[in-house]
Amino acid sequence: MTETLTIEKMSYGPCAIAHEESGRTVFVQGAVPGDVVSAQITSEHKSFANAQVVEVLEASSDRAEPHDLELVGSVEPWAIMRYPAQLAAKRANVIEALVRNGGIPRAEAERIVEDIRPSKREYGYRNKLEMAAFSDEGGRFQLGFREQGSGRCVSAKRCALGVRTIERAPKALSGAIRYMSGAEDLGIYRVGVRGSLRTKSLEVALWTPPSAFPRSFAARMLEDAIGATSVVRVVADPGSERQVKRVEALAGKGFWLEEACGLTFAVSAPSFFQVNTAQAEVLVRIACEMAAVEEGMLVADVFAGVGLFSLALADAGADVVAIELSGSAVRDLRRNADANGLYVDAICDDAVRALDQLEGAQVVLVDPPRAGLEKRILEGICVAAPERVVYVSCDPQTLARDAARFAAKGYQLHRTCPVDLFPQTYHVETVSLFAR
Repeated sequence: MTETLTIEKMSYGPCAIAHEESGRTVFVQGAVPGDVVSAQITSEHKSFANAQVVEVLEASSDRAEPHDLELVGSVEPWAIMRYPAQLAAKRANVIEALVRNGGIPRAEAERIVEDIRPSKREYGYRNKLEMAAFSDEGGRFQLGFREQGSGRCVSAKRCALGVRTIERAPKALSGAIRYMSGAEDLGIYRVGVRGSLRTKSLEVALWTPPSAFPRSFAARMLEDAIGATSVVRVVADPGSERQVKRVEALAGKGFWLEEACGLTFAVSAPSFFQVNTAQAEVLVRIACEMAAVEEGMLVADVFAGVGLFSLALADAGADVVAIELSGSAVRDLRRNADANGLYVDAICDDAVRALDQLEGAQVVLVDPPRAGLEKRILEGICVAAPERVVYVSCDPQTLARDAARFAAKGYQLHRTCPVDLFPQTYHVETVSLFAR
């Protein structure tokens, strides 16, 4: 069944939103606000339906021609929309989340949420590409990206979101690994590549289960294929990437090197680092401003990773306690602190078990995963009673939920600043300030 729909706004997701005459909400794939489209209903539910654009009858002035048609709907779902419209939609989604999930009056949410900080690069900004390995219909090894929603692997020759040194990595690495493997299945199920425009460091990480592996041959092939300065093998069973058994350095130093905020970061393959380096610096600058660091102030950094925020806070004069569960990231954090001549008290532990380390902290900075703060962690922060909480979030919905929980404990949301780290996608990062 097809319907003619007028597109109203973007959802927090790949789809746009329209309403039928009956009032039912329709989530439309392949449309942008202002379009009038003919859409095929693909699934129906009690209160909403999903649809796919069949034909654009009247194109919105915000419609754009994407750089990479084959990846639209997978890793670049918003590429069909002009960048200023993307920015406006992302800020609107943050406000909507605070209103719906956070219980904040709309007028107040409009005041609290600042103008979004745009990315310097609309394309060519990602320092990391994560590719899934799979076999095509002919049984040939391929690298590609998982399609939004279906999880289906889409092969790709390039990714326009990657910085120029890794943009064409999918094709180059697919060919090199296919040649390297021959008729043998080496068990490679995931390949990561990181490239820095600042340090010229380029690392390829091959994820495999425990097995025999042609280490020297793989190192030579991948160095030649893409000019890698580091090649590593991450040994972990599929589906349990957090349970890394070991990382083997096949060539080079065995880590990726990046510069941000005037500091140098060595990052191991299993460790997290923000994928948009220039915008990560914006995040850090805003977070440090909200923290209002003074010499000797005690700051706790929870979910500290490799130390992006911890080192910047220490560099500004704070005494920093960093809490991080990943052993790989904590080792990187300690090495990075030493390399930059800074001291951070790095604790490798689960945040729930390390809540006593927050005692006496004047500021607590949190950068949790997409699921937001566990209730026990949020309550533990409030018991520690810091003056301020700086909350870095990658999901407006869980930020809003936690804002309501903080409000119930006496912490008011004063500022939320959206930062666009992910152009051409619906994702948006925010930095928020809560104060007693």
